[in-house]
Parts: sequence; structure tokens; C-alpha cells
Amino acid sequence: MTTLPTRTLGTLRSSALGYGAMVLSPGMYGAVDDARGLAALRAALDGGATLIDTSDGYGPDGHNERLVGEAIRGRRDEVLVATKFGFRIPEGAAAHRFPVSYTFGELAVNAEPRHVRRYAEQSLRNLGTDVIDLYYPHFPDPQVPIEETVGAVADLVTAGLVRHLGLSNVTAEQVRRAHAVHPVAAVQTQWSLWQPIEPELHAAARAAGAGIVAWSPLGGGFLTGTVDRVDPDDFRRNLPRFDPANLRANIDRYAPLRAVAADLGLTPGQLALAWLLHQDQHVVPIPGSRTPAHIAENLSTARVRLHPDSLARIEAARAAFAPRGEGALLV
Repeated sequence: MTTLPTRTLGTLRSSALGYGAMVLSPGMYGAVDDARGLAALRAALDGGATLIDTSDGYGPDGHNERLVGEAIRGRRDEVLVATKFGFRIPEGAAAHRFPVSYTFGELAVNAEPRHVRRYAEQSLRNLGTDVIDLYYPHFPDPQVPIEETVGAVADLVTAGLVRHLGLSNVTAEQVRRAHAVHPVAAVQTQWSLWQPIEPELHAAARAAGAGIVAWSPLGGGFLTGTVDRVDPDDFRRNLPRFDPANLRANIDRYAPLRAVAADLGLTPGQLALAWLLHQDQHVVPIPGSRTPAHIAENLSTARVRLHPDSLARIEAARAAFAPRGEGALLV
């Protein structure tokens, strides 16, 4: 097993890059089988990724969590297991809906405190473990104050079922309110070369002593420079930036950043991850991939050091890169 440089998320110590497992469930990035998924997870673990991020909402009936559970069997002590809750709404419970920019228009969650322990116990069974290292409400429930949901997670910490609280897809104000109830170890948000973090959110997370877990740090794969189309069974078909016309425009607009990567001897994906790692010493990107070679390529970026002149070139090219289409992706 390779050892990577580490970073802190609150009081948690993580590898500088983690692994986002969402891509391993069918219907996310097209068809995939469990054998390939397990090979990818093991490649991430062997490559030194100690933070593995999943959710009870990825794939049918906890599929993604169960796959992660199989991969970490026998090596649980090597891994920080992070999972999220709220999408797997219990039968008979209300679906609290909120608008999103995807073509289907809305998502639904339920993060009422009375359901949180049930979510956690099911995730523990799926993962085959007796404790979750980092537990997040996947999205804030529009009908439940964040303090109430966080209070239920705090109860799980007291009970020994969860070690640390995370927040996902929140506002700066929600970070402040949540942290007043229980310490926040990590704030998970979209952050990449084509989707900047909201400055007030960044400041609130740092003021709380929380690290940033950056989801979609490769822009749903776009920033690897290899995506020129998406298949009909690929979730990205719902995302405006992957609309065929927008995708063609974005490929053209990304050309200067691809050129900078080539000059630096990096792949476009490595450039995107290296740039992000240089933005904050407490940011841990969680790129996902199904291909062991690509996983190794991503993780190797933990050791890349960019000269200030190179960072200035990237910033100049990024300033001219205005992606077409709404930027939200599902995590």
C-alpha cells in the first residue's frame, strides 16, 4: 500500500486526496458491474486513499455502501469511511422536495431527527462496520432546521455509532448554525477549476475549524480533457454543462488550460487536482474513477508542487474559461 501526504479535516487526518465512490453505482456514469467497482476501490486503497466517500442514496438499496463495505473488509483500520444520508426516505415518511438545476427539476430528502438513527444503522449494516468515521446529511432538509438534524447526528456521536459530523451542500449560515450545536469536521461542497467555492462558505468552514471535502473536483470528468460525449444511460445527461451543444463549447473553452497542463508535463486532470490542492491546505478532493490507471494518476497528484509562476498561468487561463451551462452536479 502506498502512503500519501496527509491533511486534516477538523481533527481527522486524511490522505491529501480521497476517493469518491459514486461513480461505481449503475446509472451514475453509465453501466458498471461490481467486479469492476471492487477493483477500483481496491486500487484507491492500495494507492493510499484513506478517505472513501459514499452515500446511502448512491445506487439502489444502498448498493454503493455495500460495495464499499466489501472492499474494506479486512482493512477497516486503513480507511476513513464517510457516508451521507437523507435520500433513502423511509416508507410512509414525507419527501421534502427542493428545486435543482438538473433537467428533472427537483430532489427530495427527509432529514427529520426521528429518522437519523435508522439511516445510520442501515448504513452500518451496508458497510459492515460498527462505526462511521464521518457522517453527513446529504443535503439540508428544506423543512427541518439544520440544528435539529445535526443534533440527531450528535446523539449518534455520543452513542458511539459516528465519530465525526460533516455537512454537505450547505450555506455559510448553515455551517455557523450547525457548528454551534456540534463541532463540524468537514464541509463537502463542489469545488473545481470550473466551479469555484462560494467565498463566504469557505470562510465559514475555516472559522469553524472544518476542512473542505471537494466533490466533483474534475467537473464530472470533464476536466480530464477526455469527455466529448455522454451516453444515454449516464446521469450527466441531466446536467446542463453536458448538453451536447454546451459540451462542445466547453471543450473549446477549456483548450488553454489543457495547453498549460501539457507544458507542465501533467494531464489535464492532474492539473485540475494540483491547482485545487494549492488553494487550501485543508482541502481534500475526492475524485472518482472506475479505472485503476486513472485512479493512480489522480492520487499521484498529491505530490505535485506547482511553482507560483505556474499557478499564475493557470489563473490567467482559468479567468478566460467561462463554462456554458449551469454548474451543479449530483454528489
